Amino acid sequence: MPISSALFQERWYHTRVGKLDRFAKVTFAEETARVTRGAAAWHDAPEVRLERVQADGYLRVLRPDGLTSLAAPWPEAREHDEALVELKMAGDHVDVVQVKRALLRRQAREVERVEERDPPWMGEQPLWFVAPHLPAWLRGVRVLESFSPGCYRVGPSPFQFLWIAANELPLRDELVPFLVARSGRALDEFARWVAPRRKADWVFYMLQYMPMSPWTREELEQRFARSDDPEVEARRQEILQTLLAHSPDVKKQLIEEGQLTEAREALRKVLTRRGLALTATLEAQIAGCSDLTTLRRWYEQAVTASSAEEALA
Repeated sequence: MPISSALFQERWYHTRVGKLDRFAKVTFAEETARVTRGAAAWHDAPEVRLERVQADGYLRVLRPDGLTSLAAPWPEAREHDEALVELKMAGDHVDVVQVKRALLRRQAREVERVEERDPPWMGEQPLWFVAPHLPAWLRGVRVLESFSPGCYRVGPSPFQFLWIAANELPLRDELVPFLVARSGRALDEFARWVAPRRKADWVFYMLQYMPMSPWTREELEQRFARSDDPEVEARRQEILQTLLAHSPDVKKQLIEEGQLTEAREALRKVLTRRGLALTATLEAQIAGCSDLTTLRRWYEQAVTASSAEEALA
């Protein structure tokens, strides 16, 4: 079942701060429900009653048997009813301080669960730490057990502590909630792989917020080029309208680019009509000009100039 466009947009546009983090959390929520077929569910974390102690979210296990056939790390959740999930995206710090803070949030959630029940809950709250890499420093201070590509048990620990290195995970549909945390070349690889597997609106948000390389972004943006297929074109127009409605900066940029394009075309036309030939150098000069005032000045000069060189002086 594809991600709901309406639900995605509603949840997305109500939170404009931390766009990349929010993209990862929304994807984790939507994809988890889809790939596990309701066996597990993401829950946004309420703020624990301690200053600045709030997790990214919780993975609630609803049907343990539904996780058995999925790729790791999903089956690791079968013995628990909940796991605290920390999502660290490309560019986020993954140092000792961040891990210690995650452990503090795990402990705070554990205390909260104990206080919620009578008699008190006697379990241990699992922690799943999702990041692009497994940091080198962690190998020096912890015992790590690799049980699947990209999946590590961190010890010694009285509770389940998993480290999920997104860059090492295989490209599988059920792992998309974790794969969004990739970085560098691994992120480019994921972006190219996932684009044809998801609806255009999800891909659009991915292109907006994930720090992939410029050439990969340009390659994928071609998917939004005008199409002869009425359904594809209708969807493209819907995406563009959504973008313009909620992104004033992008709307301004598109308007300015449209004005520049019109000014360049008007300049070329007057030069052509007057028989003033453009050399490759002069054409590159026009194409590379992004100053509207300059283009308009060239146009006025082209009306009376004796050569294209004089018009573009």
